[in-house]
Amino acid sequence: MKNRLKVLRAERDWTQADLANKLDVSRQTINSIEKDKYDPSLPLAFKIARLFQQSIESIFLDNEA
Repeated sequence: MKNRLKVLRAERDWTQADLANKLDVSRQTINSIEKDKYDPSLPLAFKIARLFQQSIESIFLDNEA
């Protein structure tokens, strides 16, 4: 699953550690999501969407669509 997490984070001048702290996850989790090595759980995806005030679909893009 592709995502726009790195772009959204960069627009706010947040480091991976900053974002990880806001989401209560590890920096490695953020790194893995940004590199498309890990798809977040649904609760984490909702948390990310709320933090950026966007829909899940606008952040996480379905590869099959």
